[in-house]
Amino acid sequence: MTQLSKVLYTAKTHTRGGREGGSRSSDGHLEVKFSRPGGRDNGTNPEQLFAAGWSACFLSSIELAAMRQKVTLPEDRSIDAEVDLGMNGDAYLLRASLKVSLPGIERKVAQALVDAAHQICPYSGATRGNIDVNITLA
Repeated sequence: MTQLSKVLYTAKTHTRGGREGGSRSSDGHLEVKFSRPGGRDNGTNPEQLFAAGWSACFLSSIELAAMRQKVTLPEDRSIDAEVDLGMNGDAYLLRASLKVSLPGIERKVAQALVDAAHQICPYSGATRGNIDVNITLA
């Protein structure tokens, strides 16, 4: 396990009630109500938050890789993320898919940026070898 040598930011939240509760950040920028996946309640779920967080971080990692490789990215770059909650026997598991869109970038260059981003992104590092991950170019 790699240890932190320098903390850049600490996210702090307070969560109550699990999948039928809510969570708020210490700075007040985030306040969400939770509901079970597919439920009728008006709220999000941890899988949606994970998909949103990972895809935002991954896009930032692509931006860093592009800067290092001196590649100009399109304004309409995007990621469609899916996080599946499933089971294997009695164990709950996650599976993730990131579909990256970098319109106007040569496919070979785009793939190199995605590959580099997958090494840079801390979400990718946290999931590598722990869950099934599929990252593709649109």
